[in-house]
Amino acid sequence: MRFRELHRTLRLRIVIAFVQRFFDIMLVPLMVIHFAKLYGVATAGLMTLAVSAAAITCNLVGGHLSDTYGRRPVLLAGELGAGLSYAGLALVASPVGNGDGVVMYVLYLAAASCAGVALPANDAMLVDLTTPETRTGVYTINYWCTNVAFMLGSLVGGFLYHGYFFHLLTAAAVMLCAVTAVTWFGVSETAPARGVAHPRGVKSALTGYVSVVRDRLFLRLALAALLVRSVEVQISSSIAVRLGEDFTPQELFHVGSWRVDVNGVNMLGIMRAVNTLLIVCCALWVGRLLGRTDERRRLVTGVAVFTAGYMVWAVSGDAWTLIVATFVVTAGELMSAPVKQTLLANSVPDESRTKYMAAYGLQVRLGLLVGSLCVTVSAVVPDWGMAGLFGVFGAGAIVLYRSLFRAQDARAAAAAIPELPEKDNAQ
Repeated sequence: MRFRELHRTLRLRIVIAFVQRFFDIMLVPLMVIHFAKLYGVATAGLMTLAVSAAAITCNLVGGHLSDTYGRRPVLLAGELGAGLSYAGLALVASPVGNGDGVVMYVLYLAAASCAGVALPANDAMLVDLTTPETRTGVYTINYWCTNVAFMLGSLVGGFLYHGYFFHLLTAAAVMLCAVTAVTWFGVSETAPARGVAHPRGVKSALTGYVSVVRDRLFLRLALAALLVRSVEVQISSSIAVRLGEDFTPQELFHVGSWRVDVNGVNMLGIMRAVNTLLIVCCALWVGRLLGRTDERRRLVTGVAVFTAGYMVWAVSGDAWTLIVATFVVTAGELMSAPVKQTLLANSVPDESRTKYMAAYGLQVRLGLLVGSLCVTVSAVVPDWGMAGLFGVFGAGAIVLYRSLFRAQDARAAAAAIPELPEKDNAQ
């Protein structure tokens, strides 16, 4: 599947998501650094936690609103709110502004909340405009765009923070307001006709999410995704700590009199850079290569390979072994990531699509919590024990995915059995 073959609205949403992801990756770490300079690291951590909590709440609210009023109005409201919030941030941080930290924090909180409201509608729109046959290809393209945005956003933010903070905020404000204009003029409503007939109000929203929680197949899917996420976040938590504290500086390679030595922090940067670069270079090619592969087998194999690579990361102290394991991790990620999104899209009912998307998104935040807990656990558990824990997470995800597949097959088989006609009472 090629990008130009996609529906026009779908192409626009992928490009818009790229722009939003680029500025999110670029600015979120910079905002944390800025608040840490103003108020200290501990206070900045609590401020960031409050932003995360608000984003989760708004994500759930956005899921209900999108199912009730449609995708387009929620997207417009969220994108416009985020654009105006960043415009306010740029004004406060400008040479004519006073740089007040409290005002900047309130505006940053508003921007994150507005983005949280719009996110489920955007995710649901990608599902609305695809079929089960085309979703893996579309999610592969979207996955590639996300990683390109991650790479570019990290580079731009890292190099331009000092001396250009105001300019970055101004660029974000202009582009996010432009995104709103593109959505207004170029994006049409995609929600199924019966998908916007939900009763309004808080009670309706709570009732809708209760029904999501009662969906056992969905809970298996969300729990499996959480287990995979719990492995994935270790590169930024327990593995990062291990490399920073226990990695022995060593020579990576030398050519003549020129040699490259690395320490733990260097290795962490190399591993993340190699992972991102491989995804950017290979995601579309791997997507075409595996396009005809059975998606269930591809998902299970990908999770197993991905987990094996992380287990090596958890115990190895050799630079080249860690780099080879990075290739293994990336291969598993490329195999499984788009299929996980496709499985989600195929598993949620049309009439409550964005509620399910919003609830599924909680696994990202919960995965970060697991990562933080694993840092504490790693202080008392040896490296091989952490590797075993990662293996348990990966095996648990595979077991859940397999049980989900069996349940889906049983449900499909039951639906395919024709109902027997009732016996004639006269007989």
